[in-house]
Amino acid sequence: MIPFAKPFLTKDDAQSVFDTVLSGWVTQGPRVAEFERKFADFVGAKYAVAASSCTSALHLSMIVAGIKPGDEVICPSLSFIATANAIRYVGACPIFAEVDPNTYNIDPEYAERIITPRTKAIVIVHQLGMPSDIDRFSPLCEKYGLKLVEDAACAAGSVYKGRRIGCHSELVCFSFHPRKVITTGDGGMITTSKEEFYIRLKRLRHHGMSISDPERHLSRRIILEDYLELGYNFRMTDIQAALGIKQLEKLDWLVAERRKTADKYNRAFQDLPYVRLPFEKEGYYSNFQSYGVYLSHQARLSRNDLMQKLLDQGISTRRGVMAIHREKPYADIGGRTHLPITEDISDHSILLPLYVPMSDEEVETVIEKFRNLLAT
Repeated sequence: MIPFAKPFLTKDDAQSVFDTVLSGWVTQGPRVAEFERKFADFVGAKYAVAASSCTSALHLSMIVAGIKPGDEVICPSLSFIATANAIRYVGACPIFAEVDPNTYNIDPEYAERIITPRTKAIVIVHQLGMPSDIDRFSPLCEKYGLKLVEDAACAAGSVYKGRRIGCHSELVCFSFHPRKVITTGDGGMITTSKEEFYIRLKRLRHHGMSISDPERHLSRRIILEDYLELGYNFRMTDIQAALGIKQLEKLDWLVAERRKTADKYNRAFQDLPYVRLPFEKEGYYSNFQSYGVYLSHQARLSRNDLMQKLLDQGISTRRGVMAIHREKPYADIGGRTHLPITEDISDHSILLPLYVPMSDEEVETVIEKFRNLLAT
C-alpha cells in the first residue's frame, strides 16, 4: 500500500524527545521557548507563541483580535472545518466567501462584496500550502478597519513574494499535525509583530496566569501568581517542542523534496484531458503540503470512483478540501450560502500521495495507475 501521507521522523528526532523526557521538564518550559524563538527567526516574525494545535491558535487569535459574540468574520468555506469553528468558539458568525478556482484560495473581490457593518475580520487560508494573495487583503482590511488573520495550517515553509509565510500579518497560525510538512505530533504556533498580542497570547494559553512556570521555577523569591482573565489550557509540551526544533531544521529540505515530487506529477499529468493541475503564480512558492488535482465533469471516472479504484490497486488518496457550509454544524447558516465554485472544487478534486521520502518507484506507480485509469 502506498500511503497518502506520513511524517518524516528520524533517530535524531527521537533522541531529542528522549533527552527531554529524561530532563524532567516535560510540560511547557525551556524547549517550548526555544522552539518559539527559532520558529520566529525562521519565518522572519518578531514573536511566536506555541499552542496545543492550530485550532487553539486560531481560537486565541480571534480573542486577541477583539472578535466578540454577534460579530461577523469572513472566511472561505473551502477549508478544514477548524477555520470556521474558531470563529464560532468566540460567539461570532463565519460568513463564507467564494474561492479562486485555480488557487483554491479566498477570492478578494468576493470577500469585499460581503463586508457588512458587522464584519470585524477576514481569515485567509493558504490552502494546501499555496500562498493566498496577502497583498490584496492587507489594504482591504485597512480600508474597512478589519483584522486580518492568516490560517497558515498547511503553509510552514511556503513563501509569498520573497518572504516566508508568517511575517506578513499581525496574526498567523500554523499547524504541526502529522499530515503537515513538519510535525510535533500535534501542536500549533502563532506568529505576530505586535508585542501586546504576544504578551496576551502567552497569558491566554496558560489559564490567564500572570507568570509562566519557568519564571516561577527559576525565581529565588516566592511568587504568588494572579489570574488576570479567563484563560485556557492551550499549552504545548516540551516533549512536542523538542521534536519541533529538530523538525524545523529539516523544513527547507522537506519542502524542496516535496516540490520535486510535485514537479514529477505535473510533468506526468500535463497532457491528460479533463485534469486541472495545481496553479502557482509567479512570486508564489508552495510547500506542497498536499498535491491536489481537479477532475472536470467530462473525466472518464468520477472522483469517488477514481479514489476507490486507486485504493483497490494499493494507492491511498483523499478527497479534495471540504466545503464547510455543507456540514451539519453549519446547517443554520450554510443552507443560505450559495458557493458553486467551492462546491464544484470540493466534489471533483482529489489529493494524491505526497510525502518524504517517496521513492521513484512509488511515484511512478502513482503516475502509472492514475494515468491508466483516466486514459480515454
